[in-house]
Amino acid sequence: MKIVLLSFTAALALVAGTTRAAVDFEKDIRPLLRERCVECHGAKKQKAALRLDARAFAFKGGENGAVFVPGKSAESKVIERVTSTDPDEVMPSKGERLTAAQIAALREWIDAGAVWPETSADRDERLEHWAWQPVKRAGVRSQESGVSNPIDAFIDAKLAEKGLARSHEADARTLCRRLYFDLIGLPPTPEEVDAFLQKYHSPFADHDSQIAALVDQLLASPHYGERWARHWLDIAHYADTHGFERDQRRDNAWRYRDWVIRALNADMPYDEFLREQIAGDALHPDDAASVIATGFLAAGPWDFVGQAETPSPVLKRLARADDLDDMVTQVMTAACGVTVNCARCHDHKLDPISQREYYALTAVFAGVKRGDRDVDAGETRRLAEEKTRLQREIVATKAELARLENRGLDLADIVGGGDGNGSGKKGAGLNVETGKPQDGALSRLTPKANVFVAVEGDFVDGVVSPNGDGGAEVPVSTTGLKVRGVPKTSGEAWDAIRNGPINPQGTTKIGDADFAADGHTLLGLHANAAITFDLAPMRAALKAGALRFRASVGYGGRPEAETNADVRVFVDGELAFVAERVGPKSGPLLVNLLLPETARFLTLMSTDGADGNIGFDQIFYGDPRISSAAPAALTAEEETAMEKARAQLAELEKQFKSQPEPAKVYAITTEPPPVVRVQHRGNPEDAREEVAPGALACVAALSAPFGSELTDAQRRIVLAQWITAPANPLTRRVLVNRLWHHHFGTGLVDTPSDFGLGGGRPSHPELLDWLAEEFAARGWSQKAMHRLICTSAVYRQGSGVRSQESVKADADARLLWRMNPRRLDAESLRDAVLAVSGKLNREMFGSGYRDFDYAEEYAPVYKYITPDKPELWRRSVYRFVVRTTTQQFLTTLDCPNPANLTPARNVTTTALQSLALLNNDFMQKQSGYFAERVKADAGADPAAQVARAFALAFGRKPTAAEQENAVALVRGSGLAQLCRMLVNASEFVYVD
Repeated sequence: MKIVLLSFTAALALVAGTTRAAVDFEKDIRPLLRERCVECHGAKKQKAALRLDARAFAFKGGENGAVFVPGKSAESKVIERVTSTDPDEVMPSKGERLTAAQIAALREWIDAGAVWPETSADRDERLEHWAWQPVKRAGVRSQESGVSNPIDAFIDAKLAEKGLARSHEADARTLCRRLYFDLIGLPPTPEEVDAFLQKYHSPFADHDSQIAALVDQLLASPHYGERWARHWLDIAHYADTHGFERDQRRDNAWRYRDWVIRALNADMPYDEFLREQIAGDALHPDDAASVIATGFLAAGPWDFVGQAETPSPVLKRLARADDLDDMVTQVMTAACGVTVNCARCHDHKLDPISQREYYALTAVFAGVKRGDRDVDAGETRRLAEEKTRLQREIVATKAELARLENRGLDLADIVGGGDGNGSGKKGAGLNVETGKPQDGALSRLTPKANVFVAVEGDFVDGVVSPNGDGGAEVPVSTTGLKVRGVPKTSGEAWDAIRNGPINPQGTTKIGDADFAADGHTLLGLHANAAITFDLAPMRAALKAGALRFRASVGYGGRPEAETNADVRVFVDGELAFVAERVGPKSGPLLVNLLLPETARFLTLMSTDGADGNIGFDQIFYGDPRISSAAPAALTAEEETAMEKARAQLAELEKQFKSQPEPAKVYAITTEPPPVVRVQHRGNPEDAREEVAPGALACVAALSAPFGSELTDAQRRIVLAQWITAPANPLTRRVLVNRLWHHHFGTGLVDTPSDFGLGGGRPSHPELLDWLAEEFAARGWSQKAMHRLICTSAVYRQGSGVRSQESVKADADARLLWRMNPRRLDAESLRDAVLAVSGKLNREMFGSGYRDFDYAEEYAPVYKYITPDKPELWRRSVYRFVVRTTTQQFLTTLDCPNPANLTPARNVTTTALQSLALLNNDFMQKQSGYFAERVKADAGADPAAQVARAFALAFGRKPTAAEQENAVALVRGSGLAQLCRMLVNASEFVYVD
């Protein structure tokens, strides 16, 4: 083992203890670190997250703290480790220990300030990577090369270096079809092809102008946004369900998808497009579209079990860490093409991105969560205010109508929080322990017996759990009024006193009448409970003196139960009605009590039958009402008022029912951001030093003004501004490369979402930067870049192979000596089939079509069906996308898994694809519809049918041989079989 010694002079001085020169870093320390440390703590390997090969890393320290503390060798981990006597702790871990002289030199260097002069040896070579460098505007040699489009000049120059040249221009029909599929994702109709060919082949035609005009026409089409939204939604890994084991629906996610389509159609500047999706709700909180745009941050998977259902705080923290990782990864991958998620557990192995920077980005989104939210808070308030106004008018009208009709006040409705005229909530009630409103079901209760609890409101005085043990008096009002003769009870109660059945009531019937049905009401109470109503405000509401209380009393327990309950009704503490041992076999008990003008309190009580067991001791009052005891005959004016009130009530209820619900979107919700700490090895249970929000330091030309006290909104705004800053070299390069990728099949960088050291290098770096600068110069307009690319000669090339020499020199055509043939993606192929069959439903926007049957079980079940009705024939971008149960036909055709970000789709060729295109139910049915369309267009003549079918499928006439063979097929096997063959042909499946 080679050991580096100090210089002879320095070593001699240390041994002799004589005066000598200070330790020299370059001569004494750097060689020591290089020879004994960097094998385990260098660029290729960083044990304990520690690097000692460069100054910038060494002073950051590692997992175990600061390695070098300038001026304090005793506090420096390096001295602790090199002097340790523990074989598991001592460093270096390999070879011999450091000598006393080497350790002394380290001590002296640290105590002297640990001066480490920065030299080229300390420069992180990864920072020289092309993607981090500023965009450079390259000169254009268009005049020298004789081309009008600068793109062609760059391509020609690179081809010339390899002795290659561009191919001939594709024929006009191919160009037309190519542009249609690239820009709107649909095939041209035969009439559209013919119109373009007529102009293109005109004797005076300017081909450049004709191409430009078609490009502009397609860019102006509303279908452009549908096509290009699909590409962006792949990157956003958008879906309409959560994913994971409880793949629940997101019924309001579609609004984000529609926002993307609208934004692209409007040619929203790309920098604004990104800012809106990252921080739209913070930038424009009162703008509904900006709120919807943040659906981007929420588009990915969400673990419902881990974040909502599990009782384990450990699992919740892990699920939340995964959730934040998804947001950070999506933003930085989509916008900047960097794989920051590789730094979640340790410093990035390839790119100069530290783990601390990863958690600084996590801190930007620490206050962000996913969920349904109101699209427009102002509109939500307006709708709520309008509903409240209508409810008030309905209540007032019902009260007036009830007075005129002498229907009185419904006590069940009052228990449910209403005014006695139907405004109460069904199922709501009052807790007998607290007197508070109660919605949720309760079970066994142990209230304090004989403690009267007041209830807020006009009509109910309070509630009590009675127990007459030992002749105890039971208080029944806030005035101290008490009743006697109550039997001894168990002291227990069950559930609340409710507007409707209690939990769980066995029956709601008395005789043949079901009091839970429409037209009836039901006041349910279980032993042992009592409720007292205040009659004074009721008289005022009814404008009456003497009142009458009517109700049907019944047993609500299970019919087979062998238990019973006692019923008592008191008026001002005096017993007015009693029924004991009420059980399953008891007949209807009718209560009809006159309440004199002097009466103040009405008390309804149920006890457990004196058997000490509450069991199924459920009592209910059917249609319990208090009305005027002596209603006067209506005058003619009152008769008119009653009819008017009925008409007004009907109109008000109609208006109330027609009120729309506030629009919701599945997007982000926010909360004050918590402290974020670096998670050791990515483990949320091992959180270490705190980090503030930040961005990436590798983009040296750009800084982000993050402060330490920023709100969630401010953090996202700063990051969005950092991403879209003109000085950021990544954002524009990534976008123009993506456009190139989708027009040519491969980007100038063949890894469209990884511009780091692990990704590809640009095939045409000067062109990439020129496009990035041109993009900014053209106002970040994506349509302007489409126009520039699609009118270039390189885009208009044919896809045929001109020579084997060209193939040998550039087999993948990365240098673009020809156009690469491209297969239609899954969605475009499906849409094209619908287009030629005449069944494509072009309805735009709105909730996605659901080509499945849905069943709600523990985990929702999605069972796909053949989409054979118009509402399921919409464009594929409007499909309700399920994460865990993918659509088999589209998946076979390489439709990506929406659980993953997909910057570039896989393109495979398998036997299953051929079988699916030939035999899938959807394809067979659409082939039949295709044949019906052809018959309707061409009539019964097989020759005319063949010509029309070829025109619809391929935009051209059949050759003589094709015509002859196709006519024979139609006559022998039917037109549907020909149509089936055409939509399976390579010419249909490939763009060109």
